[in-house]
Amino acid sequence: MASPTSTNPAHAHFESFLQAQLCQNVLSSFQGLCQALGLEPGGGLPQYHKIKAQLNYWSAKSLWAKLDKRAGQPVYQQGQACASTQCLVVGAGPCGLRAAVELALLGARVVLVEKRTKFSRHNVLHLWPFTIHDLRGLGAKKFYGRFCTGTLDHISIRQLQLLLLKVALLLGVEIHWGVTFTGLQPPTKKGSGWRAQLQPKPPAQLANYEFDVLISAAGGKFVPEGFTVREMRGKLAIGITANFVNGRTVEEAQVPEISGVARIYNQSFFQSLLKATGIDLENIVYYKDDTHYFVMTAKKQCLLRLGVLRQDWPETDRLLGSANVVPEALHRFARAAADFATHGKLGKLEFAQDAHGRPDVSAFDFTSMMRAESAARVQEKHGACLLLELVGDCLVEPFWPLGTGVARGFLAAFDAAWMVKRWAEGAGPLEVLAERESLYQLLSQTTPENMHRNVAQYGLDPATRYPNLNLRSVSPNQVRDLYDVVAKEPVQRSDQRDSGQLATGSVGAQEDLLHWCQEQTAGYPGVHVTNLLSSWADGLALCALVNRLRPGLLEPAELQGMGALEATAWALKMAEHELGITPVLSAQAVVAGSDPLGLIAYLSHFHSAFKNTPQNPGDREGPVSQGLPGTSSAVLFLGKLQRTLQRTRAKENGEDAGGKKPRLEVEAETPSTEEPPVPEPAVPLTPPSHHQEASAEDLCALCGEHLYILERFFADGRFYHRSCFCCHICEATLWPGSYGQHPGDGHFYCLQHLPQPGHKEDAGSDRGPESQDLPTPGEDDMTSSPPTPMVPQEGASPVPSPSQPARRLIRLSSPERRRLASLNLTPDPDMEPPPKPPRSCSALAHQALEGSFVGWGLQIHNPQVLMAMEKGEEGRPSSSEEEEEEEEDVALDSNMEQTLLAFAKNSGTMDKYPTWKRTLLRRAKEEEMKRFCKAQAIQRRLNEIEAALRELEAEGMKVELALRNQSSSPEQQKALRLEQLLHLVQKKNSLVSEEAELMIMVQELNLEDKQLQLDQELRSYLNREESLKTAADRQTEDQILRKLVDVVNQRDALIRFQEARRLSELASGTGTQG
Repeated sequence: MASPTSTNPAHAHFESFLQAQLCQNVLSSFQGLCQALGLEPGGGLPQYHKIKAQLNYWSAKSLWAKLDKRAGQPVYQQGQACASTQCLVVGAGPCGLRAAVELALLGARVVLVEKRTKFSRHNVLHLWPFTIHDLRGLGAKKFYGRFCTGTLDHISIRQLQLLLLKVALLLGVEIHWGVTFTGLQPPTKKGSGWRAQLQPKPPAQLANYEFDVLISAAGGKFVPEGFTVREMRGKLAIGITANFVNGRTVEEAQVPEISGVARIYNQSFFQSLLKATGIDLENIVYYKDDTHYFVMTAKKQCLLRLGVLRQDWPETDRLLGSANVVPEALHRFARAAADFATHGKLGKLEFAQDAHGRPDVSAFDFTSMMRAESAARVQEKHGACLLLELVGDCLVEPFWPLGTGVARGFLAAFDAAWMVKRWAEGAGPLEVLAERESLYQLLSQTTPENMHRNVAQYGLDPATRYPNLNLRSVSPNQVRDLYDVVAKEPVQRSDQRDSGQLATGSVGAQEDLLHWCQEQTAGYPGVHVTNLLSSWADGLALCALVNRLRPGLLEPAELQGMGALEATAWALKMAEHELGITPVLSAQAVVAGSDPLGLIAYLSHFHSAFKNTPQNPGDREGPVSQGLPGTSSAVLFLGKLQRTLQRTRAKENGEDAGGKKPRLEVEAETPSTEEPPVPEPAVPLTPPSHHQEASAEDLCALCGEHLYILERFFADGRFYHRSCFCCHICEATLWPGSYGQHPGDGHFYCLQHLPQPGHKEDAGSDRGPESQDLPTPGEDDMTSSPPTPMVPQEGASPVPSPSQPARRLIRLSSPERRRLASLNLTPDPDMEPPPKPPRSCSALAHQALEGSFVGWGLQIHNPQVLMAMEKGEEGRPSSSEEEEEEEEDVALDSNMEQTLLAFAKNSGTMDKYPTWKRTLLRRAKEEEMKRFCKAQAIQRRLNEIEAALRELEAEGMKVELALRNQSSSPEQQKALRLEQLLHLVQKKNSLVSEEAELMIMVQELNLEDKQLQLDQELRSYLNREESLKTAADRQTEDQILRKLVDVVNQRDALIRFQEARRLSELASGTGTQG
């Protein structure tokens, strides 16, 4: 507050200005301050210097020092860089205000119009390190003492707008409230300038304001005319935000925040939530700021079941419209989710009020996100040029779970201001536009990890923020269509270029495919490929193709004893298991020649995957076993993972004569005719049953509807629609390695909902990805020694089956028989023996935890520890004198981090070092946030891929129907349609490969989270006195230890798989260069 002895009324107005928490109070106190000093608001940067000169007392000096430090950066040229530039900013959101501040520092005259009259958005924004440093440099702690004092770095939108508004007012930005921008008013004659069309009718001074720069920051629903917006769609995604009153009691302060929990890696939390409340979520975040802020993604079926939505509508606007949402049910939903996530420790949850005085809870759709095709344009009329720029949500709508909105919004504001500076320096319009688009290409890729690490050097110059910056990545010729001049003929955009290339450049694709197949099958006895239909009917050509790509699976001489159907079935299965080429038609269809389009699409997958792969006929292992980039190794890995899960599940169900079936016998089945993943005793062996079942590939095995080629999804021996192949309970899309089929009801389930033997209810709730046995890179190949046995899973309860399946004939190839004959069952002395149960749990525990990062050794999931630490955070004073210390308490070098890690492992020493403890907790929360953001980025991309696949399926259906119905069409037209179909098939295969890569990342996150949780549980037992442990405690400790070792082994399998793939790709690149 002001000094008691102060009699200057300006001091009181200034203190009121600093402390004001309402928009109207900020404006009135600033108006009073200007009147007391004899100044007129909105006078530009000179106004700031006048205020500073007349208001030079102790409470203001620290703020002036920070603003002077920022304004003194050379890039601003002492406020003269844009002294003759007139700017109009539309929108007083965080990004619009931040852009206005930068323009004011450059010396431009800045007028800002905002249609609202108050700031009322309580939603909380995650802050990146550079945004924290940037806001502190603008005096954030002076305006908002609680700025970034907790374990998570965030701020409410309202508080962020308030502090930026105060800075903008001090720097002389002219702000008009309750004014809506409706469009541009071009110059009427030479010598006049561009004006704005505003509603309601503005004052004459504003109506006559002519500007040469327009920056739109009015949100995603308003994009100025001339800009093209692209929609990025995913699966239906319904978000729910809720703000509860923060009473700032001691009890509330002790409740830990949630940086983010996602179903994609922590299914147990959401299964517990579903059991306790009936609420089914994908993720949830909790921040503690002005309000208790919760944001979550809910499933539509759950909202319908709980009565939040009245009816299910296909249109999203209608589904989430006010007429279809039941407010009371939505309130109950949000309260129950928040109460469960915080263990009921927030007490009575009372909703904060929104701008209309209603409870601040809402459901919103973020299925699609809008992104502008360009960040800027230039319009010219009667010689007057206008630079138009986009920042904030109207440039790129953020994906809220990633927490990128304000960070990338600030970066766009800096880039926009830099463009204005280049514009004021006299750079040509095309040059300025090219630089801006070059920067825009970097925006969506920016993360805290790939930007410059030294945030203190960040400034307006893009080179201070972006490493490896190339401002010439977009040339001036590429942005000519962004420069509009009246009376000049518009530049034609080449939007139809791709379709033209498809029609002319790929006309020979069918001939190329046939020629490639002939090359690959040349030299095999009895194989003569002359076409893409009848030449494949005997199965020999397909076996030859697979053998060429993966030598050693079957000798050509052995094909003489096989019939056409058996040979074709073998080739289809080996292509799936060893090459990652999933079938799109059955063996019967190949032999009968009944699906020529399906066969061409299937062979094109081989061609696109292996056409650039070097072949070495003398290499018995083949290119795929080396992992050369012809096929998706992720698809192969997930396929092996799914078969491993099925074998494990079959053993648990008693299908292996008591669970003692040798691993060798299981592996021996792989290169032979395959039995179903969960075999039934009545199913015959030969020919392969899964191809018999899939003989009707034209029909979905679940819904019975017709399947077009691009719709065919092959899993467990049958063909499905992708939309049909989903969890029977939660309807989640199923991917290899993440589902199972219940032998009782035959339905498919995700691992979270898969019922377990002997459990009719709630079974599977504790069974998640921890029960997976990840295959090693060569697991499905025959090995020369028995594999290491997996540690038994806790919680799995194998129940012997009442009947045992009959023994089945196993067909082994010649190489396999030779391997079997020479199999050495004596362990290799150089081979590491399998892990044995430890005599002492503590010995192996310390070995397993050695060097483990896991939350810097702190018990992150222990509520008592979190409460104590956050209580210490809330109890710290927030005076400005401590600001500099807070800026430095997270800056640690690697040596200091290792030292702190050692301290953290000794819990008795941490209480002596509260600053280090706070830093460790912040670092741990940052790691959790990174994991959550990574998971949400993966989930979003998976949803986008699924939406893209649906679009491809619809387009492919049209092309396929046209091909099948045009028997009398000219051959050239048929060829063009076939090229279109092959092009769509190639795009689908590419998306499926990317999807598999993402699922590998999901497995990583799953195992990482499991290790973290088991790590913490084990530490809680290890920290107890040995004499105080009961027999049950020791048993539980041993079980946790076994689980932890198992998870570590599985993570090791993933790491070895990825390292093998990396080395093979490196070797492939070297070979290609050679």
